[in-house]
Amino acid sequence: MTVKMPVLGEPTRRRSSRGWVVVLLLAVAAGTFLYRRRKAPPPPPQVPVVAPAPVASPPASTIADSSPTPSTVPPPAAGPRFASVRIDGPLETALVGVAGSETGPALAQVVKRVLVWWMAVPGDLRRGDALDVVYEPRPGEEPRVSAVRIQSSKAGRTFEAYRFQPSGAPFARFYTPDGEDLERRLVPSPLDTWEQITSLIKDGRRHKGVDFKTPVGTPVKATFDGTITRKTWNFRGNGNSLEVTETGSPHRRALFLHLSELPRSEKVGTHVTKGEVIAQSGNTGHSFAPHLHYQLMDPSDRVLDPFEVQPTEKIFLPPGDRPALTAEIVRLKTLMTASVAGTAPGTPGLSRGR
Repeated sequence: MTVKMPVLGEPTRRRSSRGWVVVLLLAVAAGTFLYRRRKAPPPPPQVPVVAPAPVASPPASTIADSSPTPSTVPPPAAGPRFASVRIDGPLETALVGVAGSETGPALAQVVKRVLVWWMAVPGDLRRGDALDVVYEPRPGEEPRVSAVRIQSSKAGRTFEAYRFQPSGAPFARFYTPDGEDLERRLVPSPLDTWEQITSLIKDGRRHKGVDFKTPVGTPVKATFDGTITRKTWNFRGNGNSLEVTETGSPHRRALFLHLSELPRSEKVGTHVTKGEVIAQSGNTGHSFAPHLHYQLMDPSDRVLDPFEVQPTEKIFLPPGDRPALTAEIVRLKTLMTASVAGTAPGTPGLSRGR
């Protein structure tokens, strides 16, 4: 038997030709790279970049005055503004000219609410009447008017009123310099308290009633003895509403519109007495803000002006509030001086227009 002897080391292997192929491909790639590098144009020389020297601004006296474009005009600063106009046409046109198309129309409406206590608007306005207003625009709300002053050529005098909130009072109201409440008060009144009367029969709006701006839930009172003759008719327009017909002559009818929800116990035929709380104010029906619409009608359905057929009275500030009112008037009058009001319309701060 032949025994195979162990073999020291690895047996000799035949070389493969694949290694030579790899070497050849690497050599070709290297040659192609060197050839392309010699043919490519040299890069342009690097030129150092030098920043331009700063140009000095000319002196302020040599800069031409110019107005910025609307896109660069900064928004007006918050705070009061002063508008001074001469009446030379519609009141709204004059105020839009100085306050702008966004604020002007609403500003005209608020100013009219003040003017109607002195004159018929627009009937008593005369060309050349001077109107001064301190106001503050409020996005999404009516502008807040703090002072109104008008030189009336028809009346031959100057009227003025200033917004002031007495101590402990729920609302600010307009007062004359002697402390008299600008608005007359109906006797009896459908409300004990309200912020402002926003519509009158004689304000030119052809509105059939008196609108009292007041929060939802303000107690509403009967203005004479009578009987409830209608309840919540034409809800889409009037909202929750009551009609009270006067007991005895002259048989007037009082309409209370846009009320809060009325209790079921309140029915047609229910008797009410003067001064009795019959409902609460609301914001129902065709109403854009909480208020009470109070309307008087005669038996022939003719609209009556409550301020002409009902007694009225004037209210004065208590003596303890007079010094604070005087101080507020002095502050507002400083905003109505020519030196302060010289700012151009549309710029931050106060504005003036003639």
